[in-house]
Amino acid sequence: MKNALFLICIICFVNLLHGQSNNSKTYKLLIGTYTTSPASDGIYVYDFDSGTGAVNLKSKISGVDNPSYLAISHDGKYVYAVNEVKDGGVSSFLFDNNSGELKFLNKVSSGGSGPCYVSVDDKNKYVLAGNYNSGSFAAIPLKDDGSIGSDPQFIQQEGSSINKARQQGPHLHCTVLSPDNKYLLTSNLGTDKVGVYKFDVTKVSQPLTPADPPFISVKAGNGPRHLTFHPNSKFAYLISEMAASITVFDYKDGKLTEKQSITMLSSEFKGKVGAADIHISADGNFLYGSNRGEANEVVIYSIDKKGMLTYAGRQSCQGKGPRNFSIDPSGNFLLVANQDSNDIVFFKRNQKTGMLTPTGDKIQISKPVCLKFIN
Repeated sequence: MKNALFLICIICFVNLLHGQSNNSKTYKLLIGTYTTSPASDGIYVYDFDSGTGAVNLKSKISGVDNPSYLAISHDGKYVYAVNEVKDGGVSSFLFDNNSGELKFLNKVSSGGSGPCYVSVDDKNKYVLAGNYNSGSFAAIPLKDDGSIGSDPQFIQQEGSSINKARQQGPHLHCTVLSPDNKYLLTSNLGTDKVGVYKFDVTKVSQPLTPADPPFISVKAGNGPRHLTFHPNSKFAYLISEMAASITVFDYKDGKLTEKQSITMLSSEFKGKVGAADIHISADGNFLYGSNRGEANEVVIYSIDKKGMLTYAGRQSCQGKGPRNFSIDPSGNFLLVANQDSNDIVFFKRNQKTGMLTPTGDKIQISKPVCLKFIN
C-alpha cells in the first residue's frame, strides 16, 4: 500500500513539473483540407483525448470543394467552411457532438474568388468570409436552423503595395471579430492594411460600416495575414506572412495602436519565409506563430502584463508547410497541420514554460489546412 501511494505521488509530481493537469477530457477535433488531391475526402472529425493526446476517427464528409478553413458556432451546433475555389462559396453543416457526424445544410456564394477564411459571430447571426484572390469579403446572414441565408453584404477592398509580384492588388486574408462582437478586423496582404468595421449584429442586412479610422497600415511589404486578440481583450497581435514578423497593438473600441514589432526569424536564417498562423494560450502567457517557407517551425513568445512579446524559443514542426495549428482546450497539446508533408504533428505543451516537445504522434492526412476543437 505504501509503495502504491508513493508511486501515485511520483506521477503527480512529474505531471506538475511538466505543467500538465491530471484531468482528461475528450474533445472533437475538426480538420479542413484541400480536396484537389484525390486522397482527401474533405472535412474529418476525430475524438481527441486531452490527457493522452490519443485520437480516434469519428466521421468524415466528402463532396465539399476545398473546405480549407472552418468556423464553429458559439454553441458548437454548426460548422461553416469556405469553398476555396475560383467562384468561391461558404458551406454550412449541422454538427452532432455525440456522433461527430456532419450534415450538409446548404452552400452560398462568398461573393469573390478564393475564399480562405470564415468566422461566425457570437449570436450566430452572420458568417463573415474573406476572399483572398479578389480582395473582398462578405457578411452573410444566418437562418435560425444554422443554414446560410440570402441578402449578403459584399465589400470590395482596393489598393496595392510595394511587392509587385505579390501585392499587385488586394488579397484579403482574415475576417476576425473583436471580443465584444462590435467590430470586424480584416487583414489584407496585398495592401499592407488592417481594415476596421463597425459590426451591428442586430441588423437583418448591411451590418458593417467603416470605423473611424477605417484602417491602419503596417510597414510596406510586410503582407499581413492573420490576427488574434489577447484573452483580456486589451491587445491584438498581427502576423505578417511576407516579413515573418508579429506586430503588437493596444486595442480599445475598434482602435489599434501599434507598440511593438518583432521578427520571427533567427539571426542566422537566410531562407524563404512564409509566416502563417497565430494563437495565444488561454492563460494569456504565451503566443505562438507558424512559419513556412524553408523555416518550417513554430516560434514561441512570452507575453508580459503590458502585452509585449519576448522571444522564448522555436520548435521544428517536424514536417513541411505548417499552415494552421491549434492548442487544445486543455492547453496540454499543440497540433500543427503541415500542408506540404500531409500530416498533423502532435506536441506536448508545457503550460509553465510554453515550450513544445514532439510526442511522436501524428495523423497522416492529405493537405490539412485548418484545425478546430469543439468542447
